[in-house]
Amino acid sequence: MSADKEGQRGRSPRERGADDMIEQRPSPERRKATAALDEARLRQQAIGVRLRQMFDEVVNEDVPDEFLEILRRADERSAGKS
Repeated sequence: MSADKEGQRGRSPRERGADDMIEQRPSPERRKATAALDEARLRQQAIGVRLRQMFDEVVNEDVPDEFLEILRRADERSAGKS
């Protein structure tokens, strides 16, 4: 029990205050909003996981020989201009 609640024990209901006597529950709208946020977070997390998997697949792919040849020629041209 919190120190605030312990200090109020033994007091009459009038002395305690209305907030202490009302059970605080989230409203249905608040619960729906929280559920929607939780669902959105789960969706974003799933998208992030899949994007990381796709990135890892691309990074680990071999570079095509044609592309390597293009890079070699570009390097030769830039080295010849210097």
